[in-house]
Amino acid sequence: MSLDKSSMGFFERHLTIWVTLCILAGIGLGKLAPGLAKALDGMAIYVNDAPVVSIPIAICLFFMMYPIMVKIDFGEVVKATRSPRPVFLTLFVNWAVKPFTMLGIATLFLGVLFKEKLPGTEVVKDGSEVELYRSYISGAILLGIAPCTAMVLVWSHLARGNQGLTLVMVAINSLTMLVLYGVLGGWLLGVNHMPVPWEALLLSVGIYVAFPLVSGYYSRRWILRAKGADWFNGRFLRYLTPVSIGALLVTLVLLFSFKGETILANPLTILWIAIPLALQTLLIFGITYLAAKVLKFRFEDAAPAAMIGASNHFEVAIATAVMLFGLSSGAALATVVGVLIEVPLMLFLVRICQRTRGWFGATRSEGK
Repeated sequence: MSLDKSSMGFFERHLTIWVTLCILAGIGLGKLAPGLAKALDGMAIYVNDAPVVSIPIAICLFFMMYPIMVKIDFGEVVKATRSPRPVFLTLFVNWAVKPFTMLGIATLFLGVLFKEKLPGTEVVKDGSEVELYRSYISGAILLGIAPCTAMVLVWSHLARGNQGLTLVMVAINSLTMLVLYGVLGGWLLGVNHMPVPWEALLLSVGIYVAFPLVSGYYSRRWILRAKGADWFNGRFLRYLTPVSIGALLVTLVLLFSFKGETILANPLTILWIAIPLALQTLLIFGITYLAAKVLKFRFEDAAPAAMIGASNHFEVAIATAVMLFGLSSGAALATVVGVLIEVPLMLFLVRICQRTRGWFGATRSEGK
């Protein structure tokens, strides 16, 4: 079976290219107008005389998150009882396995094997000076505790997975993040010996998860009542998706306008960060996919269960890294590397799913 990309939007198909162009544009902006990004980042909400929320970045990140949340039909959550095992497996891997394998792999590569290749220190938002490799590990941690709730719908569709089940898992993971993201993230960052500004961490969950989630839920209900499902799905969502990608790209330009000097001085930094992130993606996919085989899932349930754990909710990870450690932090850079490798890696895993479809016996349609 060939890999059909026709169901992916123009922006999604070429996301890796857009991210690369944003890296170049950001570096160029940093060279040509070094004060611009700093001036924008200075437009912030201050708490105790410290900048906590950059207003321009917060606006961009809201428009990254809202289009994702408005797509979710939380009424589908009740249908999870019809096929609970894939949901339980996904929750277990996402919250009991993935954060800890990410911490272990990132620490091994960035804190041991590549440590000498990642020299230097940086001052984070609270004034603390930390070693750069720890900041990169922190970015990896923030990715590791953010299971995908957006692009996984695309990956599941391409792999011919159960889209109904995928929607259920997206909704449940979004709700679970409200409870676990801040608590688990704070703990693992502490394990990494990074300063943990708990107020800012909890505020980031509220701003970048809860607020778009509530906004998406109520606006979805209002639009469906006012315009109907056909208009909502056929027109509103079609024009809204590029807004999310566009906001992401603007954020990346600003981020790389700060990081340009670091990248030019250490051009292999992105490679060193990408290696553990890629290995983590492949490991989590393998664990979940093989567990689904052992548990005798049908293919259309196994594929999305593995996809949602392997991919990351990089929008939330970027937002949290920027809020906690600043736009110019190594943690923010590491989350962006996650975006850079996401699309090619997930397309590779979609192909793996297609080629191993026969491992799981007859599908529902074939078994009827």
